[in-house]
Amino acid sequence: MNLMPIDDIIIDNSYLRMDDDVESLMTSIQTVGLIHPLTLNKENKLLAGGRRYTALKKMGAKEVRVEIVDRSPLEQELISIDENLVRTPLSKLEFEKCLNRGREIYEKINPDVNKVSLSTDSLSPSQKKAKKEEESMDTTSFAAITAEKTGLSKGVIKEAIKRDALSSKRVKEARSLGELNASQASEIIKLKKKDQDEILEIIQNRPTREIKKIVETVKLHGVKEGVNQALTFKPFPAEYKDIKTPLKKLNKTLAKILIEEINYKGSELKGLLRDSRDLVGRLENFLEFHEDDEDYPQHQTSDHAPMQ
Repeated sequence: MNLMPIDDIIIDNSYLRMDDDVESLMTSIQTVGLIHPLTLNKENKLLAGGRRYTALKKMGAKEVRVEIVDRSPLEQELISIDENLVRTPLSKLEFEKCLNRGREIYEKINPDVNKVSLSTDSLSPSQKKAKKEEESMDTTSFAAITAEKTGLSKGVIKEAIKRDALSSKRVKEARSLGELNASQASEIIKLKKKDQDEILEIIQNRPTREIKKIVETVKLHGVKEGVNQALTFKPFPAEYKDIKTPLKKLNKTLAKILIEEINYKGSELKGLLRDSRDLVGRLENFLEFHEDDEDYPQHQTSDHAPMQ
């Protein structure tokens, strides 16, 4: 460690966070001192510790403890990125940018480590299982070492890297304006960047599941067909969503009761049967309401035994 006049330190680093809101940090330094020295290169340029530098400046410090590192330009950049990822709250886009740039540098400096895949191809269940097993054994990739430092999962880190690496400039701008969220971006990046730009306006403000279907159509049939699908897509009403999951669960439970012949004769049966008859009546009305719909499945029979 070295002591250096604070005015000799050169601030020329786009990764540095020179926030003015450092009151709590100043209190900490006054109480326990500077735990982590500022990190500089041999040219006295600050690599890590922008907020600490700001706090010390505001406190009127004349000399500060520094650590001088002798590293290559890429390694110096990685030090600054690591400082951002571990210590400083970043916006989602800034965080993704730091992760992706950190990955590029780390893999260039360490060519033999496991590489973070940027593939967005759909995987079969067996492929997903194999990938999960491979990921659990990975200890050398940038995602693995960053997961250790940040507490985030490798999967979350890899998806964040993909969003920065594969998003078009317009998609990133839409996210910065709040017009697109991370889940929506994770779907649209499955397309080439020029295709992302062509459908961006069409898919904004749509649920992720709709975007997923549109993206699949574009991949199979081209942008024109994907846009046509988007323009004709009928949103699934919230009330229908509220029915779908509980109805599946109810069907499964009723099938179990009938198949296993679970018989109950207690005091609550009367109320349950009354509510069931009310439900059957409403379901029949619901089916009649939709019987003329083009895609309505006519004349289907149940796989389960009839309710007595």
